[in-house]
Amino acid sequence: MPRIQAPTVAEHRARQRRALLDAARAHLAEEGTAPSLAAAGSRAGLARSSVYQYFTSRDDLLAGVIADVFPAWARRVVEAVEAAPSPPERVWAYVEANVSLFAGSEQAIARALTTVVDPAVLAAPMQEFHRLLQEPLVAALQDYGVSQPDVMADIVNSMTLRASRDVWSPDPDVSRRRAAEALELLRELLGPFLHLPDVMDPPADAGRPASP
Repeated sequence: MPRIQAPTVAEHRARQRRALLDAARAHLAEEGTAPSLAAAGSRAGLARSSVYQYFTSRDDLLAGVIADVFPAWARRVVEAVEAAPSPPERVWAYVEANVSLFAGSEQAIARALTTVVDPAVLAAPMQEFHRLLQEPLVAALQDYGVSQPDVMADIVNSMTLRASRDVWSPDPDVSRRRAAEALELLRELLGPFLHLPDVMDPPADAGRPASP
């Protein structure tokens, strides 16, 4: 039996699975292709036979990545919104957090997943991801007194997506610059509506590795 390098077998297995998911994410980000079980195992320091204890196929591994990353990304946005002190600042925090996601290193993973995973497999996780994002935005807009918060949330989303479409770059410095430009444009559009101050600091984590 392999040596257990954790206080319990369950914790050992959780660490091994985490290592494989992180290895698969790194491969997706760097190569833009789906990792084989052997490649993920090699990167995680596990024999291929050990990998099969956690994932039965490449598709199973990709499903694990999808189940891992989308909730983590949604959590980043939701936590940023909930930390803001007022309804208009919560709306702006939503915009900033989304631009940061588009500019961050995790965007390479998102782009890779859309090319290596069947769109039908991605559909349900994407819908749940957008639902998790939409709820705090709609709530903030409702608290701000918007008469049709659902419609306004769609408008804010559309503006944010359009401004962020070309933000990501393999060069983190380029991503940060583009993110700042996107936020400047969005603030010009949304600032009067949200009564935001004129001075704006760029997102500190744009282009940096994201923490799940």
